[in-house]
Amino acid sequence: MKTLIFTTFLLLFTHEILPQFTSSNLPIIVINTNGGVIVDDEKIPADMGVIYNGEGIRNNLSDPFNHYNGKIGIEFRGSSSQQFPKKPYAIETRDSTGENLNVMLLGMPSENDWVFNAEYNDKTMMRDVLVYDMARTTGSYASRTRYFEFVLNNEYVGTYVLMEKIKQDKGRVNIKGLDPDDIDGDNLTGGYIIKVDKLDGEDNGWWTSTYPPFAGCPFPTKYQFHIPKPADIVPQQVNYIKSFITNFESVMNSPTFEDTATGYPKITDEMSFVDFFLINEVAKNVDGYRLSSFMYKDRDSKNPKLVMGPVWDFNIALGNANYYDGWLQNGWELQYLTSEPSFLNGGDQFQVPFWWKKLFESQRFKSKVKERWAELKTGALNKDRIFAKIDSLVTYLNESQIRNFQRWPILNQYVWPNYYIGNSYANEITYLKNWINGRLLWMNSAINLFTTVNDESQIPVSELMISNYPNPFNPSTTIEYSIPSDGYLKIDVFTADGRQLKTVFEGNVQSGRYNKDLNFGEINASSGVYIAVIKFVPESGPVNIKSTKLMLLK
Repeated sequence: MKTLIFTTFLLLFTHEILPQFTSSNLPIIVINTNGGVIVDDEKIPADMGVIYNGEGIRNNLSDPFNHYNGKIGIEFRGSSSQQFPKKPYAIETRDSTGENLNVMLLGMPSENDWVFNAEYNDKTMMRDVLVYDMARTTGSYASRTRYFEFVLNNEYVGTYVLMEKIKQDKGRVNIKGLDPDDIDGDNLTGGYIIKVDKLDGEDNGWWTSTYPPFAGCPFPTKYQFHIPKPADIVPQQVNYIKSFITNFESVMNSPTFEDTATGYPKITDEMSFVDFFLINEVAKNVDGYRLSSFMYKDRDSKNPKLVMGPVWDFNIALGNANYYDGWLQNGWELQYLTSEPSFLNGGDQFQVPFWWKKLFESQRFKSKVKERWAELKTGALNKDRIFAKIDSLVTYLNESQIRNFQRWPILNQYVWPNYYIGNSYANEITYLKNWINGRLLWMNSAINLFTTVNDESQIPVSELMISNYPNPFNPSTTIEYSIPSDGYLKIDVFTADGRQLKTVFEGNVQSGRYNKDLNFGEINASSGVYIAVIKFVPESGPVNIKSTKLMLLK
């Protein structure tokens, strides 16, 4: 009853001071800190209500809180974005005792950690949304997003984007959770999320790489513990993940780092690095590779390789930065950040880890980029698909963007680090589209010049192996397998409970490395774990069977 009285009072009071905002086609989120002052580094308690009547149904500020009505913790988030008057926030949904409470917000999988992104210096308010959509369409996980209009302490504060915070969870980065008592054996090997980023925020911890970004660089690479958090990770786990990353760096520092048997292809999910590169380059991300760069390591029994991603933070990408060549449609941003003398010697403490430059100079890596680009330019990175997404968002935001820019009148004004300053929302959208079109054309021309390396099938194969990329995926993945000798081969896909779903290949084969595309959209499969089993009958010798887990994540 007290909650209902408070809610009614809050809504009536809100109506008095915000008569211009009474309803929206977007969900409405209302937060009251009850006199508490929001700060950085520590969440304060508050009340939050969400008004969401369903897709296509109008939401009124006078409607009851029908989607969420309860306790939260709230704090400022971000680094440079905190300088702006329209603040970003980190939210933690809680129960009445203050403990974490997993909830589904606006149709997203149940969790308790959320981000309210302000999109202040991105006047389209869609760069993050667009890039995460591209990444998810490649089959990788990236934060889901939902737009809403926000009322904080009885003040309308504009259009925001609800995002999933990057963390270990079945619906997010789907790796095994680590407990403090997981200190040996397979349990110790995963899962970890590591990042290269600014050293901001509370509960922060890191270690310094023994390999500088480049010879003589005064700013070492620092790897930060993201999951488990520094307060939760125990010494055995610290030692394990440090040793794992140090081994990866040692491999990358060696002259034979491309070797398929002993080099980076053996210890990394190679295609995750390729996709990470392509997404950051399509966006021409001036922060790419050196900030907001995540990687993760699952338990060996699930996946022993280092995976790059998820991608994060693109509000100053896609032509929105007036520095580090971010506005140019041509040129590789990775090449600029690892080779341009004015950047390397300019005093920026956030340099790119050395191994990205080695990858970009690798003919093998470029060959993989070329192969993947041929696939993605007709799908996730196709101009028509991206433009259709932009057009749908423009329609969806047509009403709320007007109120947002009445509240924050920044159109036709410079906001750091804008390169283009449009005098209307439509101008900002036109610039974004034109920039993306030019960028995709340049990348297509540049990638076509890459050399394709087709010698893998000539490399001796010593054992039967099977893997797939990307993983997780939606809806397609590529099954890679190696055959040590001539013989008969069969590859089947099973559900987790052992039901045969599909035969991928059956027939006689010769020794070598192969791959087969598998589209789960064609077999109407639901999200979950599937098993690919490879059975090999050599011309002489015993039958050999191996398997790998496939994670379909819709």
